[in-house]
Amino acid sequence: MAVSIGFSWWQALIISMTTVTSAGQFSGINTMVFPGQYIEMLISQLTINVRYSFMSVSLSQKTDSKFKGIYRWLLGFFMTDEIFAVASAEKEVRRSFFFGLSIIPYLGWSLGTLMGALIGSFLPEILMDSLTIAIYAMFIAIVTPKAKTERNVLFAVLISVVLSCAFYYLPLLNSISSGLSVSICAILAAVIAALFFPIKSEGSENNG
Repeated sequence: MAVSIGFSWWQALIISMTTVTSAGQFSGINTMVFPGQYIEMLISQLTINVRYSFMSVSLSQKTDSKFKGIYRWLLGFFMTDEIFAVASAEKEVRRSFFFGLSIIPYLGWSLGTLMGALIGSFLPEILMDSLTIAIYAMFIAIVTPKAKTERNVLFAVLISVVLSCAFYYLPLLNSISSGLSVSICAILAAVIAALFFPIKSEGSENNG
């Protein structure tokens, strides 16, 4: 997409390596085509990426004692939906684990952008359509094992599905941007699940 609207392949690569968010990139490059719309870019990036702030804060509660200083900044930089889903399944997140988990996808992300910028226009349409569906299959593969073993997670997923459908199909709600609707659905699903399907801590189980 970046190359098709006038960016060079190396510019697309730099954007991908410095902004680890696909929705943020799509929104950003469209705004960059029309210089001067800085307020619009600020608002769009905040609404699209605010969920990563919540993910980073949540995951930071599980990091070990060595995870501090610049490493906390890097945690926020590398944060994606997939990395959060895998890391949050750990009881404690160590620096070595997190950066091993983050760097390999980051390199794959960058290489994928480079390949897409160079040869994307030559790939057959059926293959491009298949690749767009593959990311949803990846999300399902990440969430399903946890949902099968923990009812709390299953309820949270179902609540998210219902809310997402509401923001997609219902009038007024479907006019909200996808980035903001994702953040709203995530927050509401988390609050509802915490209120009605809380996960008991070890301390509360011992006392109860």
